Amino acid sequence: MSKAVQYLKGVGPVRARQLAKLGIFTCEDMVRHYPRDYSRRQHVQISQLTDLPGETVIISGKIAGMPQAFRKRVSILNATVADSTGYVRCTWFNQAYLKDKLKPGKEITVAGKYSPDYGGSVVVEEYSLEDLLSEIQPLYSLTEGISNQVLANLVRRGLEEFRPKELYPADFRQKHLLMSAADTLQTLHFPESQPALDKALYTGKFSELFLYQLSFMYWRQERMRHQGYAHAEIPGLTEELEKGFGFKFNPDQLKAIAEISQDMQRSAPMNRLLQGDVGRGKTAVAGHALFTCARNGYKAMLMVPTEIVARQHYNTLKAAATGCEVKVLLLTGSSKKSERQIISDELIGQGGVILVGTHALIQDNVRINQLALVVTDEQHRFGVQQRLDLSEKGTNPHMLAMSATPIPRTLAMTLYGDLDISTIVHKPPGRREIKTRIVDSRRRQQVFDFIKQEITRGNSGYIICPLIEDSEEISALSLQAYEDILAAGMPGCKYGVLHGRLTGAEKESIVADLKEGRLHFLLATTVVEVGVDIGNATFIVIENSERYGLAQLHQLRGRVGRRELQSYCFLMADGFETERLKILESTNDGFAVALADMEIRGSGQFLGQRQHGENEFRLTDVVRDKKIAQASRLAAQDILAQVDKDPAWESVYLHIKAKIANLKS
Repeated sequence: MSKAVQYLKGVGPVRARQLAKLGIFTCEDMVRHYPRDYSRRQHVQISQLTDLPGETVIISGKIAGMPQAFRKRVSILNATVADSTGYVRCTWFNQAYLKDKLKPGKEITVAGKYSPDYGGSVVVEEYSLEDLLSEIQPLYSLTEGISNQVLANLVRRGLEEFRPKELYPADFRQKHLLMSAADTLQTLHFPESQPALDKALYTGKFSELFLYQLSFMYWRQERMRHQGYAHAEIPGLTEELEKGFGFKFNPDQLKAIAEISQDMQRSAPMNRLLQGDVGRGKTAVAGHALFTCARNGYKAMLMVPTEIVARQHYNTLKAAATGCEVKVLLLTGSSKKSERQIISDELIGQGGVILVGTHALIQDNVRINQLALVVTDEQHRFGVQQRLDLSEKGTNPHMLAMSATPIPRTLAMTLYGDLDISTIVHKPPGRREIKTRIVDSRRRQQVFDFIKQEITRGNSGYIICPLIEDSEEISALSLQAYEDILAAGMPGCKYGVLHGRLTGAEKESIVADLKEGRLHFLLATTVVEVGVDIGNATFIVIENSERYGLAQLHQLRGRVGRRELQSYCFLMADGFETERLKILESTNDGFAVALADMEIRGSGQFLGQRQHGENEFRLTDVVRDKKIAQASRLAAQDILAQVDKDPAWESVYLHIKAKIANLKS
């Protein structure tokens, strides 16, 4: 157990509370709080300072004369430092307590910026009376009361207290050009050179990716050793569902259905990702798997991120089940107690059932007999833990994850190392490209006039705002304020207001009113981002579009163009970040949009912490570090067979077993 940080020298109760805001509670937390970046600074002689105003530099010399302290609005401490080429005044702000430490004649190294004003002075950022300062300075994420130098000093002490366990055998480190665990930590915080830092960063990223991928390869290997449910193919099911859904499966969908069916016919549990852009018909493909399972007499579960989507999928599957003798049930957070009891009886009874729901499905009191298939919709909304939780509901059920955030196969293999991948590339026939335009808010009335024309044609749509109510902290349009804008710009139009604070029944009623034509459009937050499917929706207006990532804007855009009607997306941006948004004007390709978003924001923000586990990758960006991801994946594949047998790999084996156990807990 790592020592509590409160008992580290220089840390008391007050500073411990400050460090807690950074997630630092132990010495291990301290040394795992890696620099967010590094600054480079040149070691120069004092005579060179006049040529380098405003640059952060390092000088070394002796303290000449007694330091002088002054107090005005802030305390100021001045000390003269001299080397063989000259002398300069060095200034510390709000650190008068250093006066007694800065003894005349002592050697000192100072880092700071030189200002030629008032006779010239170096404003000190960091100093040392013992060691030379590195030309590469770590820059940490900080909190109030903790400066960069204070945190760096605490990290030094943390490194003295905590020695990391060496996970990898020496021959493995040598083969993959890795540093030891102790040298990696030391160098990440206090690099002596750029090559050393590069090697430490490579080692840290390789290790994160290696352990992540190996853990899920091992988990999958263990699952494959156990018997699950082999499903017989249901003759004529494809044709039945085409009638129920009201359209023919396209070749991409049929290929995905075949891949999933082959997996389900084996007793070894399926682990598959079905990915495809918005509107590609993934739910219909998953429906084939759900009905296959239920028609074989087993239970199938579909978990989605929101209640609106759950109800929509429930209605779609319920309609398709007509004549199939399959029970389709719905379980959400707002399901009544009486409904829950009926559902519970069906789930523990015999016979095939399809259960659709939200996170309510993973509650401990939901018991299921013969759960043979688990489908998660919008995989990027659920973390690894939710998938594990669902798999634990049954005895080795088949697992199918769906994602409308398409990413390249190599990246998908890194993030979903335990999954096979099926991809739906092509749109259903007859779908048109959505026309997307960036619009300044001064032209909003022109957009409103265009919307009125669409409404007269019998079409509907959405207007999206970031906020429900006005906020003093956030400068963005709210639903509340927008109603006044609509009253002036589109009087007489009928719209419903949809947001996350409404009950499930209220949301369902509003969406139903739009579907039935009782409303012209929805004024909503991003609650409509996933899964809401209105056939005649042809326009979407996204206010303050600069606030969203490209992938989220693309998801919102996917709420229109769901049928053969020409559809339009208006990105209201007021001149902010219009260059970034132009990718949406130029393409409807979700792969291109997702890649652009990841390149701009980095994979951590794009995917979210829940995608790969809290603090899973502290050093790694899975997009920018894709070559390291590929190398670490190959290394994980190489040692997978021996990790639980070779004593040299015992530490890694215990690590991944603990990781999997922790996810399941």
